Amino acid sequence: MHQIAKAAGVSIGTVSHVINGTAVVREPLRQRVLAAVKALGYEPNELSRGLRLNKTNMIGMIIPDITNPFFPAVVRGVEDVAYKDSYRLVLCNTDNDPDKESVYLGQLRSFLPAGILIIPSPDSSISQNLTGPPVVCIDRRPEGWTGDYVAVANHEGAYKAARHLIEMGHRHIGVISGPSHLANAQERLHGFLKALDNSAIPIAPEYVQEALFDRTSGYAAAMRLLHLLPRPTAIFATNDLMAMGALLAIRESNLTCPRDVSIISFDGLDQTELTDPPLTTIYQSGYQLGYAAARLLLERIAGSHEPAKEIILATELRARHSVARANAEANCR
Repeated sequence: MHQIAKAAGVSIGTVSHVINGTAVVREPLRQRVLAAVKALGYEPNELSRGLRLNKTNMIGMIIPDITNPFFPAVVRGVEDVAYKDSYRLVLCNTDNDPDKESVYLGQLRSFLPAGILIIPSPDSSISQNLTGPPVVCIDRRPEGWTGDYVAVANHEGAYKAARHLIEMGHRHIGVISGPSHLANAQERLHGFLKALDNSAIPIAPEYVQEALFDRTSGYAAAMRLLHLLPRPTAIFATNDLMAMGALLAIRESNLTCPRDVSIISFDGLDQTELTDPPLTTIYQSGYQLGYAAARLLLERIAGSHEPAKEIILATELRARHSVARANAEANCR
């Protein structure tokens, strides 16, 4: 600090204000300090500064499954916002394990983060751990959560998916839902069933198969649906990975999509354009989800004391080639 002050021709206090952002410094002086910092190769000790200020420039983020291709887009949205505002992101993966999530929460808090973003695991205990830095929940609302929350319109999106199948003439429709204890899975299933109910289309319990939001369980659930009589003419898979598993199940059953069985999914991953056939899907922007959550968190870090916010982003139906019009013969099978 003495060396920087001497090189820039300013006081040590001015150097401290520029480096720590604790007061406004006139631009010419600020530029002289920054030039001296660069010339001397000074790197501030973030841990020491964090202990002094009781927070660091770190944002902690906890996600449930790093292998799910939807979540990296969410992380990228967060990182772009954080980096622009000089915050650095630390990422933790829970494997959908609430115990692992609890450990990460405790450890992150010990590092004095400015804030935490979390896509909760099933049976998350985050609602019982509200002390410490501001927290924003993304995509999944844990039971009892009353804090800030950012998600997409899951119910509305699933309703649109069912309406699309109905408008294409399908009446024997199966659904592969996500884990029943996840809020977003419940919302998608309810939206789908609401559309069927509004069109007076009955659905037997066996045509609703629960899976784990992954390809393997989506494949198994689709196999169960394909062995039902009458066989569904269309399947709504409530995420893209399960839809990809369903496509494989259709091929291995010597059937063709969409001629024999149509498929519509939810997420809109880039990979859905490359499947055979390309998947019709309800698109949600993972990037915008992360971006909106990060902006909300930065508001809290800056001192906003407004009541808890709920931000719900819209979805979009992207029709491709995995849904065909049902024929009368297929609906009578």
